[in-house]
Amino acid sequence: MQVLKFGGTSVANAENMNKVSSIVQQALVRMPQSKTIVVVSALGGVTDVLLQSGGLAAAGDESYKELLQKVEQRHLEAVKALIPVTQQSSVLSWVKQRCNEIEDICNGVFLLGELSARTKDRIVSFGELLSSKIIAARLNALGIENIWVDSRELIRTDSHYGSASVDFSLTNSLCNDFFSAAAAKLFIVPGFVAADDKGNTTTLGRGGSDYTAAIIAGAVSAQSLEIWTDVSGMMTADPRLVPNARILPHISYQEAMELSHFGAKVIYPPTIQPVMSKNIPVWIKNTFAPEDHGTLIENDVHKNGNNIRGISSISKIALLSLEGSGMVGIPGFSRRLFESLANDFINVILITQGSSEHSICVGIDEALAEKAKLAVDKTFAHEIETGRVEPLRIEKGLAIVALVGDNMKSHPGISGKMFGAIGRNGVNVRAIAQGSSERNISAVIAATDVKKAINVLHEDFFETTYKQINLFVAGTGNVGGKLLAQLKQQQQYLQQNMRLQVRIVGMANSKKMVFSDEGIDLDNWRDHLQKGETMDLGNFVETIRSKNLRNSVFVDVTANELVAQVYDQLLAKSISVVACNKVACSSAFAYYKKLKDLAREYNAFFLFETNVGAGLPVIGTLNDLMRSGDVVTRIEAVLSGTLNFVFNNYDGTRSFAQVVKQAQDEGYTEPDPRLDLSGTDVMRKIMILAREAGERLDMEDITNNTFMPASCMVGSVDDFYKEMEKQEKHFKEIYQKAAESGKKLKFVAKFEGGKAAVGLQHVDSQSDFYHLYGKDNVVLFYTNRYPDQPLVVKGAGAGAEVTASGVFADIIRAAH
Repeated sequence: MQVLKFGGTSVANAENMNKVSSIVQQALVRMPQSKTIVVVSALGGVTDVLLQSGGLAAAGDESYKELLQKVEQRHLEAVKALIPVTQQSSVLSWVKQRCNEIEDICNGVFLLGELSARTKDRIVSFGELLSSKIIAARLNALGIENIWVDSRELIRTDSHYGSASVDFSLTNSLCNDFFSAAAAKLFIVPGFVAADDKGNTTTLGRGGSDYTAAIIAGAVSAQSLEIWTDVSGMMTADPRLVPNARILPHISYQEAMELSHFGAKVIYPPTIQPVMSKNIPVWIKNTFAPEDHGTLIENDVHKNGNNIRGISSISKIALLSLEGSGMVGIPGFSRRLFESLANDFINVILITQGSSEHSICVGIDEALAEKAKLAVDKTFAHEIETGRVEPLRIEKGLAIVALVGDNMKSHPGISGKMFGAIGRNGVNVRAIAQGSSERNISAVIAATDVKKAINVLHEDFFETTYKQINLFVAGTGNVGGKLLAQLKQQQQYLQQNMRLQVRIVGMANSKKMVFSDEGIDLDNWRDHLQKGETMDLGNFVETIRSKNLRNSVFVDVTANELVAQVYDQLLAKSISVVACNKVACSSAFAYYKKLKDLAREYNAFFLFETNVGAGLPVIGTLNDLMRSGDVVTRIEAVLSGTLNFVFNNYDGTRSFAQVVKQAQDEGYTEPDPRLDLSGTDVMRKIMILAREAGERLDMEDITNNTFMPASCMVGSVDDFYKEMEKQEKHFKEIYQKAAESGKKLKFVAKFEGGKAAVGLQHVDSQSDFYHLYGKDNVVLFYTNRYPDQPLVVKGAGAGAEVTASGVFADIIRAAH
């Protein structure tokens, strides 16, 4: 025999029912000598409507009648669409009678104002009875003879309405007697529905049609069980959460049970047990793509070399914690806890207990949390009163994420990889459970982190193609624009050669902000941004935090102080920060240290290579020296590409103001050139280097020997240029004094002995700074290992293109 089960979506309408008929015909051809049993669910959505109708009736709301009319009309329309007019009469009459029964029952519920569990089972049973009868009639109309069998005559249960337990001994006997005696080749059976020993209608729980099919398949020792649904098999993860989830072609019974218990909706959890004991293979197939392979569930499967078979989750979990010093070394606490929950029919989903015996935690359905607290606190009332045990503590808003796979057994490192992956993305684990079978590793996490956690785990365990990086970019001006162009240019290279899929999922400038979970098209980012919503920094940050995307990186390509002040909010959410903006690292030492500490605490990166030397590897080199145990004794540097450009190009033939304006026009200066000309920007840079070298330094600790007249530094930027023209004599004298002695002007920063200073110096041809041209920077590190001949980092230290490339490099560091 073979058993086929069709879910609600497979019989949702006449079109889908025709697909079912076609699949049944093919099954009959495939096994012509065997009997075929077809189990049918209610039309998609009907069970929910019937439950809603019963609830409305119990509440005295007469709108239940309208819902029942829609249910009736839907089934009548299906009959008319599927059955020839000459054969419709008897089927329409049968459907009408059943719908009248539903209405009569709901009328009684309305009058009584009460909906018992037994009555609820009676109401919802009509969904499967109606759909299966229509399918049977459709097949008969096609000339495919069949017998419709009421499953209440085949499956016996207890009277636990809503989720009845099967009496397998009696059920197996009834099924065997009926199907062995029947002469027909094809049987149509309603799923979900059964009866107790008094003949009262019971149900097998939501999703119970799968169970019905498995019960019958096990009872008759079927050759196979096929479960036809709207997906092409069980998947490595929920495709609604993980777009890259893949079909599992083969899976073991045990793995299927684990995945179904932990939230995989393709198959109802109890389904596996009746067929596993008989070693009956189970196929998960797609009604809408019957040619797809699907998933084959059978015994010991080692056809998939991956240690992990799937990732699943359960939402709406509450964690119950029973704690107290009075529990230590005292037998029976666990037994009493579980008895108190069992007596109130509260199912325990997860258990964890520390070896200290000081506490025990269990995970249950969140809806039962208050009921559980009442039961447990009552059981331990004496211990609570005497202070030996604390009142039961409840945590809600949680979920369970589970890794499942037979091949996990005896493979070290899987747990470490799991917790390392989610930990790096800021997902806090509240409780952990792993059975001795090593088939399942479960972690309790915040429900808000489920999507991110599952995607991170799927990426680490299943996706060998690429790692997805989600960027939020603030600042689309000169440097920001160049960065976006570079990202666009390198997207394909990064994916092919570095296995990184870098997406811009959020973007903002001073006026607009835009988000796209699918990634902003970098060919048209200006149009997307222009059509975005008004920029609000608070909303921008909150949206980044609430999206909670894996591998998130915030990229600040502004010079905005307010933007720098939000880094802590992002790092505390395990969102890495790449900063071109110098404000944060040159702000008060306490804030700088706070950001560094947050990055360490929350497994995020705080990278700011471009704060000093644009694209030059200055900070990276310094960090490498420090990490390898070297000690920095002195730093000397020319750190302003702007000032170096200005003094390399100023010779008195053009005004100093004109040369500065050229530097600004070519993109070498800060948005406000006075930050460069005053020495403030250089002060920031030497302070950042000193801090990275381990020195606690603030701006007021740095001596600035400025060359700029005070009158130039007040007013607007326009005023600044006008005043420099007035002060041309001052600048020419500075230049001539150096030129007369054969020296060049360089604005030099120095850090030594815990002190730092910046200022204009005359350097001769013997100096490392003399042959420094254009906008180049140079940094000299004197250390214990480089005491006399310094380690030198030299190159272009300004310009949008090189600065953008430095930011890009930091993004790649954060990605890895």
